[in-house]
Amino acid sequence: MALLEIEDLNVTFNTRHGQVTALDSVSMHVNAGETLGVVGESGCGKSITALSVMGLIPMPPGRIAGGSIRLNGEDLVGASDARLRQLRGAEVAMIFQEPMTSLNPVFTVGDQIAEAIILHQNVSRDRAFRDAIALLDRVGIPSPDTRARDYPHQLSGGMRQRVMIAMAVSCRPKVLIADEPTTALDVTVQAQIFDLLNEIQRDFGAAIVLITHDMGAISEMADRVAVMYAGRVIEEARADDVLDHPQHPYARGLISCIPALGKDDDKLREIPGVVPPLHLLGQGCAFAERCDHAQARCLREKPALIDHGHHPAACHAVQEGRI
Repeated sequence: MALLEIEDLNVTFNTRHGQVTALDSVSMHVNAGETLGVVGESGCGKSITALSVMGLIPMPPGRIAGGSIRLNGEDLVGASDARLRQLRGAEVAMIFQEPMTSLNPVFTVGDQIAEAIILHQNVSRDRAFRDAIALLDRVGIPSPDTRARDYPHQLSGGMRQRVMIAMAVSCRPKVLIADEPTTALDVTVQAQIFDLLNEIQRDFGAAIVLITHDMGAISEMADRVAVMYAGRVIEEARADDVLDHPQHPYARGLISCIPALGKDDDKLREIPGVVPPLHLLGQGCAFAERCDHAQARCLREKPALIDHGHHPAACHAVQEGRI
């Protein structure tokens, strides 16, 4: 049984344009010790999926309109706020994209990590603070006993991200969701953060859901990949299969945008256009307006995510053998 299993998840929001669907029948799963990469452009539904798992969708205006989110077999959809507070941090934790908006500026980082430990473990504040220092040392922050008494603004971006990781793993959660964990960090620090996540996964046996728009990060970290577009999963397979044999035109476009030495030309490629606003989605394929392979059927009929011989992809052109 999967450690985390999302099945047919539908999330809607009330907006000035009326009710829009942010997640449309999203299904994915991740097993213990496995890393699932969730990839796509901004606005594809990656973070909304993560916030749904954490029980952090603002309701209203948001609403989980259908589907299930099972953590160790327990359905989180409809769970009480008290139960979700018990699970957050202890069973499932999240590393947010921007640490400065997630860390409290008026408390030291040691106190903030200690607070998470006290919330879920029956220990004294002194013991929790000592554990916080040990965690800072564990995630590679130098002079952890001194840094534990620093405030977030006194740390570099890379150190703040390490603090977020220390806080997230403080109670050894079974599932760790990392939402763009290396955004705005330089390449060297990015590599260090990925090495740290791999090390923590080996030590704790956690399942990791890595949310990113970076296919390079996917190739480095992920065992399996779910490609999202306009609130739907449009391709899913093992990472090697998606990277080496992408099926959906959008997945092919993402991979062709990866810069690499030795390519025949020196131009950076791009996918023309943008993800359509949710309130403008029609009945057909949401990628049709940006797709070189779109035909009349693509504009009127939404493709299902089914296996066409290699691995599942939601594309009429793949189904019909046109690409």
